[in-house]
Amino acid sequence: MLQSLVSKRGLLAQALGAAFLLHSSGASALGLMQAYEAALKNDPVYRAAFYSNEAGKENRILGRSNLLPSLSGSYSGSKNRSDIKNGALPETHPEYNSKSAVVQLRQTLVNFDALARYKQGGLQADYSASIYMSEQQQVALRVVGAYVEVLFKQDQLAVAKFERDAYVERMKVNDRMFSKGEGTRTDMLETRARLDVAEAALLEAQDNLAATRATLAGVIGGDPGELDRLTPQFSQRPLGTQSFDAWKRLAMERSHEIRTRQLAVEIGRQEVNKAKAGHYPRLDFVASYSKNTSESINTINQDSTTRSVGLQLNVPLYAGGSVNASTRQAVANREKAAAELQAEIDKSMVELRKDYDQLISSVSRIEALGKAVDSGKLLVTATEQSIKGGVRINLDLLDAQRQLSATERDLAQARYSYILAYLKLRAAAGTLEAQDLREMAAYFR
Repeated sequence: MLQSLVSKRGLLAQALGAAFLLHSSGASALGLMQAYEAALKNDPVYRAAFYSNEAGKENRILGRSNLLPSLSGSYSGSKNRSDIKNGALPETHPEYNSKSAVVQLRQTLVNFDALARYKQGGLQADYSASIYMSEQQQVALRVVGAYVEVLFKQDQLAVAKFERDAYVERMKVNDRMFSKGEGTRTDMLETRARLDVAEAALLEAQDNLAATRATLAGVIGGDPGELDRLTPQFSQRPLGTQSFDAWKRLAMERSHEIRTRQLAVEIGRQEVNKAKAGHYPRLDFVASYSKNTSESINTINQDSTTRSVGLQLNVPLYAGGSVNASTRQAVANREKAAAELQAEIDKSMVELRKDYDQLISSVSRIEALGKAVDSGKLLVTATEQSIKGGVRINLDLLDAQRQLSATERDLAQARYSYILAYLKLRAAAGTLEAQDLREMAAYFR
């Protein structure tokens, strides 16, 4: 799984090297795997999940501790002064020092609360681990999503520049035609209005690109610099299990999000058992060893040693109604967790269907747009030849280049959608691994 990329003891050391990684990649474009590795070191959401999992692991030990023996020791020392009156005898004021040392061992034998806490501790540790495993997949999706979003905004910026340049050239043509008496002022005003709109669209595209780069920088912990671009060669990865029903079954078995909700229901069930345990008796084995010196006025200057072994039974009778109230509260929270589980299943199935359909449709869309790009390139070449022959003008070439740029942008977007849908589908099924990300990174150079 993705967890293999990050060792528990190496996280902080990796964090210290994050800046070096980003700066060292400045000499060349930042690859997708480099961005992912940087995110593992710097993404605050992922790091929070890592430390939350580290804390959650201790719940297993905390729960087990309720069933293990406890050993305690105590020591007390005091200086005492007593006033003694005994009939007609003179009043005396004896002073003495008393000391007491006790060591006690307690082992629970019958304790339903401790048993529920033991089971709950293991479930809570598994719950934290499941959240962490889910976040390992989510950080990969965040990186890829932010990475391809920057590339898409770059493509949109290129289209906006071609659009602006085309209207600039058209403005020049209108000016020449108007000066020769072949054009109209209306044509000039219309072109000027469209040029102003194209300038505004170009500024908007620049702002959008800056915003997406800032988003990616927040995930990887530094300025990404230049990014690898999509390679012209693009082949779809095999889905393995083709049918949606098979993916659905896989998601129900392995989805970390669904598993987390299932664990929440089990944790709620143990909370109910804990609350009910307030009505049940508790039986402990107790052994103690104590040494006392001058324990009381009657044992001045006497030392005593006591060893005791026995059973202690505690039977609850009445607690003001708190046990029943706590039980009802725990049952309600358990039912809430069950409802949230069903909501998560429904949501996951909807997302799974959407990603599956997106993946299937992207294949056909990529093929169609690939043919459109090839046709657009032929059109640009033909227009260049026509310009040399005096049949076309530069404006025609700009229009052809603008159309080609827009088609290439749409093709890139279809490929980005395919990559994201593929990774999301595997994440929803709980099967997203580092190797999947490496396969997607091969599309970028």
